[in-house]
Amino acid sequence: MTLRRGPKLSVSIREHMAIDVCPGPIRPIQQISAYFPRPSPTSPGPPSPTSPVALRPLCMASEGGGAHLLSPQLVHRQPGGGSLSLSSSMDTSVDIISSDSDDCTALGMLEFELHYEQSSSQLHCTVLKARGLKPMDFNGLADPYVKLHLLPGACKANKLKTRTIRNSLNPVWNETLTYVGITEEDLHRKTLRLTVCDEDKLTHNELIGASRVPLKRVKPGETKRFNICLEHPPPLPSPTALGETMRGISCYLRERENEQLHGLEETGRLLLSLGGAHGHRGDGLYVGVRRCAHLAAMDVNGFSDPYVKIYLKPDIQKKSKHKTAVVKKTLNPEFNEEFYYQICLSELTKKTLEVTVWDHDLGRSNDFIGGVCLSCASQGDALRHWMDCLRNKGQRVERWHVLTNQLPRTSSRDETAEGRHTDL
Repeated sequence: MTLRRGPKLSVSIREHMAIDVCPGPIRPIQQISAYFPRPSPTSPGPPSPTSPVALRPLCMASEGGGAHLLSPQLVHRQPGGGSLSLSSSMDTSVDIISSDSDDCTALGMLEFELHYEQSSSQLHCTVLKARGLKPMDFNGLADPYVKLHLLPGACKANKLKTRTIRNSLNPVWNETLTYVGITEEDLHRKTLRLTVCDEDKLTHNELIGASRVPLKRVKPGETKRFNICLEHPPPLPSPTALGETMRGISCYLRERENEQLHGLEETGRLLLSLGGAHGHRGDGLYVGVRRCAHLAAMDVNGFSDPYVKIYLKPDIQKKSKHKTAVVKKTLNPEFNEEFYYQICLSELTKKTLEVTVWDHDLGRSNDFIGGVCLSCASQGDALRHWMDCLRNKGQRVERWHVLTNQLPRTSSRDETAEGRHTDL
């Protein structure tokens, strides 16, 4: 018995996949970028063709006759839905700072006020409220608080923090945080960084969003209100992900920036009072050490035990050294001590007043926090303060001074070693 085979049926792989895997019509899938959010506003990506952000500029252009396209930065999406036009909601006393509408919706908005008092050199920041914060906990809520930093400057020294609001995505603080010792020069060169974080008791606190506001936007005596859009902090480019040329440039710029920050690091502020006097004691110089603000933390507990030393140099007989009392566990000590030097006022043009702040430690050498020198060869606020003292005899002149992490140049090796030993 013979078997007769019929014609062999051949099915292509395309027909096989279409029959077994895709029985229906083949539909195009979305782009892979639609499944991953953008990491930060600094690295924008192409929006989805079906997203309302991409369609809104086209619609506005067609309605306006094609005059211009409406930029996505001019339309902000609120957490509750809808849109907020910049032209319709802009107020003369409120600044709306934002970048991308998707990030505004995801991270939230922060509202606060800034007020600078020129007479007292104080900057008041009133943190009002936040809206539509990103959920950070398993219950769909967050425990937000706000941190303030003045840049450039020592982070631990000038950090201010609000209280924590539990289980809320729309917290209301109405809390005023104050920086003292802020000069008009600081308004032109410093930036206020605001960071909203979620507090966790068992794990590390998480960052929700941050933003920066240049202080030059604040005028003395006026209250400025801001309504900012929280953003992701811009990521630093990794040198390993760049080419050889860009890798070398990135490393060079990072090293140079670190050197500049280290050399110009501010370690606090010092309020001094100077006055030349004529009296029964003869001519002399009064030096008042009032207070310090935002000192760098030198101890493991996050505080310092500061005291102040002053010298009037050149000091051949080494009798010009004066020292304040130690104030324990604080970064904002108040001394209110005054010292007197019996010296002819005409000789002050050849003298240098050296003021240094130290952290007192038991059983080991004291730590240097910062210092400043006042003389006719100084610059900036130090020179102006010294000249005002020489011109206004019989009056006390007060001024804030910036402390740097470098020892004054007038200090010799012996005096530096003396200051670093326990002398209290």
